[in-house]
Amino acid sequence: MKTKFRSVAIALLALVMCGAATLSYAQESNQNQGATAWSGHRHGHMGYLAKQLNLTDAQKAQIKTMVKAQRATLRPLLQQMGQNRLAMLNATASGAFDQAKVTALANQQAQIMAQLNVEKAQLHSQIYNQVLTADQKAKADQLRQEQINRINQRLQKLSQPSTEAATQ
Repeated sequence: MKTKFRSVAIALLALVMCGAATLSYAQESNQNQGATAWSGHRHGHMGYLAKQLNLTDAQKAQIKTMVKAQRATLRPLLQQMGQNRLAMLNATASGAFDQAKVTALANQQAQIMAQLNVEKAQLHSQIYNQVLTADQKAKADQLRQEQINRINQRLQKLSQPSTEAATQ
């Protein structure tokens, strides 16, 4: 019993330390405003798109304002996601497995992910319709089509019979 308590205490301590490190990084990233905020790990994808679409500083600022406005909606969803993840870890600790409990947690996580995906799509739509110029929209459409093509290629590879099964 003592060992289990110690393991839980160590896990919680590690979780708190990771959270503190994440908050510290987020505060540091928020303090580094301007072009550097678009190029770091936190904005890797956005930095790539900003470069590919050749966004102006004014457009970047407009997008940043949109993202900040959406944070109030995202924060509770992200908290729910973290709580769900913690519940899943607790439910499966020490090799435990209760299919009904894990299924319920997975369904909750799926609902949260669906809400996050809707918010993300809404933000992308706002950026596309309110920020981008006609040339940037054309480039964004081209990038999206390239992404669709890559996904279709992967799906095609996955749908082909495995060569490993044939050799066994």
